[in-house]
Amino acid sequence: MGEYRVDGKDSPPVKSPEEMAGRFQAELMTMLPDWKQRLREAPEQMPQVEHDVHAAFARGADLLVVGLLAPAMKNEAFDQACEETRQNFAYPLERGRMRQIRVRLLGGLMVWVTSLYCAARGASEKEKRPGVYVELVQFGFGKGCTPELQSKVARQAAVCPSLRFAQQELARDGVRLDLKTVRRIALQTGDWLLWLRTQELELWRAGQMPAGDELAGKRVSVQLDGGRTRIRGDLRPRPVLAEAKDEDGFFTEDAPGRSRKRPSRTFDGEWREPKLLTIFVHDERGRMEKLSQVTVDGTFQGPDALAELIAMHLHRLGAARAVSITFCADGGVWIWDRIPTIVRQAKLEQVPIYEVLDCYHAAHHISLALGAMGLGEKERIPLYRQYRTQLRNGQWLTVVEELSQLAEEEPEDSKVWTEIAYLRKHGEAGRLKYPTFRGLGLPLGSGAIESNIRRVVNMRLKGNSVFWREEGGEAMLQIRALVMADRWDERLTKLRQLRKRDGRTDWRWEPRDMSIKTERVDATSA
Repeated sequence: MGEYRVDGKDSPPVKSPEEMAGRFQAELMTMLPDWKQRLREAPEQMPQVEHDVHAAFARGADLLVVGLLAPAMKNEAFDQACEETRQNFAYPLERGRMRQIRVRLLGGLMVWVTSLYCAARGASEKEKRPGVYVELVQFGFGKGCTPELQSKVARQAAVCPSLRFAQQELARDGVRLDLKTVRRIALQTGDWLLWLRTQELELWRAGQMPAGDELAGKRVSVQLDGGRTRIRGDLRPRPVLAEAKDEDGFFTEDAPGRSRKRPSRTFDGEWREPKLLTIFVHDERGRMEKLSQVTVDGTFQGPDALAELIAMHLHRLGAARAVSITFCADGGVWIWDRIPTIVRQAKLEQVPIYEVLDCYHAAHHISLALGAMGLGEKERIPLYRQYRTQLRNGQWLTVVEELSQLAEEEPEDSKVWTEIAYLRKHGEAGRLKYPTFRGLGLPLGSGAIESNIRRVVNMRLKGNSVFWREEGGEAMLQIRALVMADRWDERLTKLRQLRKRDGRTDWRWEPRDMSIKTERVDATSA
């Protein structure tokens, strides 16, 4: 049976919440005279006294929680739940043995917990099958922390611009953790949430995921785009830069960094594009409904992985019963090339599907075409305004023809032909029918995904001297997206249910080929 100890690993075990409440009351009585005297002698100490009072009650709350946990682990129903977890786990577990670990609570109190630990039976290090504290997992404990502390640390790490800022903000709330612990809790939470997503993806692939009803009877908008983040490689020795010398052996110039010590190791950094999606409900004017909940998700694994996630989320949210679904984005080929496969795999054939090229991106390409012809500002701006108006009125073919006439004398390799081809391609695909889209109440711009790229990626994963390991970047992208979409508590609840059945964190999966070009190649080969 599990036991909790507050004053050290060898101290007497906690027996009841009444015991802990009495202990806190006794501690409180010793602190009251000091608080009263400090305010009486120096009223300006009110901020510090208020902080100390809240810190004391945070400790009291932790003591009471420990008191509540102790008897909760000592009943037949709890023992039965633990045994069910052990027997029905996703992989075989050993019978287990009692182990003592340290656990930190939300208010910062550290306690020593004796709990049944069951290792994975026959697991190798390569299989990544961790053992389980079957008693603690019933309450949703993280690794060495309570569920609410895990949630608070991970959220703070996602909201703050860096882990160090998160550490400082947590310390102001009385949760004093070193930077390594903050990183571990945050990224581990991200890994677990990614594993939850992968499990849902596998269920959807197998046809075992039930469709929800969140999007049933709604006008749905799907927007997707890519951001920019720098990924760091493995550390390697820094090459020694030889300093230039003349024939007499004297230095002729200073080598870079001679005035300070240089690190002996360095790493290569490369720009990577995390792909992001957002799914939301819009009203009859094409605007996001204020009371609706947005879905935001993303990945570093490429366009096929994102396309699969879109199809899975649309099925999970019940988009097959939506009034309409509008895909709105910029002109990225990787986006439009995968929409037919998304529609088929999410079984949306009975739902009206609309593809809308963001009108601001389309107008921008008119500007690029005019600029490529070398027109002066006085001539270019009136033409741009004229063509932009025509484009918004659905006269894309007129715009393309007039631009082609203006560019008759331009060489074949001029960029103007690239821009004209861009407009023609999307016009022929039916993505520039803006009057029709307005009449149907569809969104004409991809501002929602542009905003999420800024809030989710740029404000957290991108910055000067900011580099991420790919695994860490994916984990942070996941928790940041859930926090920004206000889906945090919902997903953590599902995660804690999953942790009772499966303790793995290997979230990677091999995306399917979602491009219609791949399908055409396969059909030709057959």
